[in-house]
Amino acid sequence: MTLVEKVMTSEPYSSAKRVFWVVDNGSSHRGKAAADRLTARFPNAVMIHTPVHASWLNQVEIYFSIAQRKVVSPNDFTSLDQVEDRLTVFARRYNQTARPFEWKFTPADLEDLMARIERHEQKEHSQQPTGRDHQTAASPAAA
Repeated sequence: MTLVEKVMTSEPYSSAKRVFWVVDNGSSHRGKAAADRLTARFPNAVMIHTPVHASWLNQVEIYFSIAQRKVVSPNDFTSLDQVEDRLTVFARRYNQTARPFEWKFTPADLEDLMARIERHEQKEHSQQPTGRDHQTAASPAAA
């Protein structure tokens, strides 16, 4: 909440109609309770959870990785304004030239994954012991 507090109490976010917070499903911000806590403190904040297996969040991480390699490293900045200027120039250029990432995970891959999960779950279910399959060993005192 330290970051959220800092962002949401500064302009332009404090007066914005809505501010979207895109979060993964980490335990600190999972579920309705987390979203309700955020909205209670900041009514204009909207928490958006990524899907559990969110490849679109990976795109954000890829972008930051590219920015890190092409802009931030090497760390030769003399001021925060210089960092901001370089990042702004990079973002403008990137937005002009960027192309969608080619994802290798196809609908057929998804169907295959779902079938493998189903087979695994069926196998686990069939291997669970039932009450009548359990044998009790004779105790040493009874021998």
